[in-house]
Amino acid sequence: MKYRVPVVDLIGVQSRDSYRVLIATILSSRTKDEVTAVASARLFDSAPDIDSLAELSAAQIRDLIYPVGFYKTKAIHLQKTAVLLRDSCQGVVPDTIEELVKLPGVGRKTANLVLSVAFDKPAICVDTHVHRIMNIWGYVRTKTPLDTEMALRITLPRKYWKKVNRVLVAFGQGKCRPVAPHCDECILEPDCAKINVVPRKI
Repeated sequence: MKYRVPVVDLIGVQSRDSYRVLIATILSSRTKDEVTAVASARLFDSAPDIDSLAELSAAQIRDLIYPVGFYKTKAIHLQKTAVLLRDSCQGVVPDTIEELVKLPGVGRKTANLVLSVAFDKPAICVDTHVHRIMNIWGYVRTKTPLDTEMALRITLPRKYWKKVNRVLVAFGQGKCRPVAPHCDECILEPDCAKINVVPRKI
């Protein structure tokens, strides 16, 4: 089985442009990677930088990013974010989690991913896959992604912080799926605690 590289990581490989990484990360939430890739490319054709994005209306952005998940809300957030970055941040994407989470539509997951991909800083991006799989393994016993992030900051060696999201997102989409995971094909099966897991029937 081939694993897909998350689209935000691909953008990070192609460009360390923090603007593009931030925007693609916002678009990627609750959206399939292939949809994010097409929508991001379409948006960047019309708005290649913060200034040009700030000049677009929310309605124009909405049309460009459709059909990403929650595209109407994201269009409003993107327009407000661009104006805020242009007017209050000298057109520069912040490189701290404290400043990033002040941007509309940016939570800790997005902020950590931007820090890791765009700025090459040690950051733990915990999405649903990281949270779920770390609990399946019994590496953490947590209720929320935020709890998982804080637990991993204590238990996970720093050298793995930037890698954990990239690896577990691909693993969670490909083999350790939320429903009917492919435990029968997994090389980790003998050592996996399988906490609250119902493997697929074969």
